[in-house]
Amino acid sequence: MKVGGRPGIRGCLWGALLAWFGLCGASAAPVGKPNIVYILADDLGYGDVQSLNPERGRIPTPHLDRLASQGMVFTDAHSGSSVCTPTRYGVLTGRYAWRTRLQSGVFSGYVTPLIAAGRLTVPALLRNQGYHTACIGKWHLGFTIEGASAGEASQKGAPLGAVTHDGPVTRGFDTFFGFHHARIMESVFENERVTRKIEPVAMLPALVDQAVGHIAARVTSRQPFFLYLALNAPHTPIVPGAEWKGKSGLGEYGDFVMETDWAVGEVLAALAKEGVQDQTLVVFTSDNGCSPAAKTEDLERQGHFASAQFRGYKADIWDGGHRVPFFVRWPGHVAAGSSSSRLICHTDFMATCAEILGVTLPPDAGEDSVSLWPILSGRDGGPFRESVVHHSINGNFAIRQGGWKLELCPGSGGWGKPADAAAKKQGLPDLQLYDLSTDPGETSNLQARYPEVVSRLSELLQSAITRGRSTPGPDQLNDAAVNVRKTIPKKSLKAASAPIHRDFEIARPRLASLPVLSEPPRP
Repeated sequence: MKVGGRPGIRGCLWGALLAWFGLCGASAAPVGKPNIVYILADDLGYGDVQSLNPERGRIPTPHLDRLASQGMVFTDAHSGSSVCTPTRYGVLTGRYAWRTRLQSGVFSGYVTPLIAAGRLTVPALLRNQGYHTACIGKWHLGFTIEGASAGEASQKGAPLGAVTHDGPVTRGFDTFFGFHHARIMESVFENERVTRKIEPVAMLPALVDQAVGHIAARVTSRQPFFLYLALNAPHTPIVPGAEWKGKSGLGEYGDFVMETDWAVGEVLAALAKEGVQDQTLVVFTSDNGCSPAAKTEDLERQGHFASAQFRGYKADIWDGGHRVPFFVRWPGHVAAGSSSSRLICHTDFMATCAEILGVTLPPDAGEDSVSLWPILSGRDGGPFRESVVHHSINGNFAIRQGGWKLELCPGSGGWGKPADAAAKKQGLPDLQLYDLSTDPGETSNLQARYPEVVSRLSELLQSAITRGRSTPGPDQLNDAAVNVRKTIPKKSLKAASAPIHRDFEIARPRLASLPVLSEPPRP
């Protein structure tokens, strides 16, 4: 049985595990087998959606607003990281990416996949329940290229005809149409081969056309389908189509957000046209906060705050880096016009799918995933998520429990000001503690006033790391030693006041760290 990897001994072992733990059979009464469409925007801020930010947002988003009104809006939803690659890992595995070898930055080229061949993924889980699974859009989780040197491919994209290894179709997806990441977007892959080259401005319409066509093709089958649609927008390059330029009155970023909203509307319209709207669970969210590359200071001067009332942007440890829009629609099952202020995380998708289908996850899958179904169905008593671990581009940690949020760095942990090096030079404390219930903008550091809260949250974070999971179940091993506290390289101290001129989404070297480690890495 093929589950997230190529056939062979691994596949046989996974088949045995799936049978043993009931993944091929129900352990609880299933809710149903809806089609599932998961739409992941790229660098869309919480405040970029008009209905979430009516007083400080100026970009029209009618399709997203309508989707929000038709289902449940989560107002305290968080990505697993404040940048791209680790967030996508969390969505598809139900596990924090800092448990892997990638503990800062993102992937910058074609590299060994971050998702191990033997790890259960959401598409593999669904495929074993009879679903057809498709990935359309941005992958950014690594695969290797045949027919071009890694260096050449990383700079220019893979050439036509190039073949991939260990990509999406080996990690649970039946089909793949898309690209690896924004820097090399021109190379379009179909399953495991580069079949065309297109300009970045044409990518979003191409993904929409592919998604709409895919939905139309799948409804002719009685097989339920899972569509993971990972948009390229509004990430850099910020390239709205000609028909969108000037529409927002806020520059190209505002125009691109409007085109992103249109893209979502086209997918929703396709579901309605094909008569499967009521049989489809739709999730919409973003991989992290808005990037400073959107010229956020200019936007703010024009009255648009892409992070709403929250501090920071993409890459930061502050909430603006990882608090994201999160809407769920499933007519007849999720109440229209409902909302929830409960704390949730992208990693919760896997456990949610498992509960809806009435299956049980094995101990070494979805280690950081908590089902959202009790919230979505209005069921009292939970269980509900009690804490979330946050992670910044520099590899800095934070942990949230209730209203309290502890951040293990003196500054933004990313690109925001002050960066950690600048904060250190200013003599700011090494830790930040905020009470988000009264201070959602993270303006008043309470770490000196509440040492007992700092201690409690520190112990909770250490437990999540050393146990290899943050949910109930047997302890697991992390893939690599996890560094809890980061030190600031001298070179960074010299460059602390350097401005951000562009979107520096590149793979960064791991920072030196203090010897606070997790369980030993897997052999």
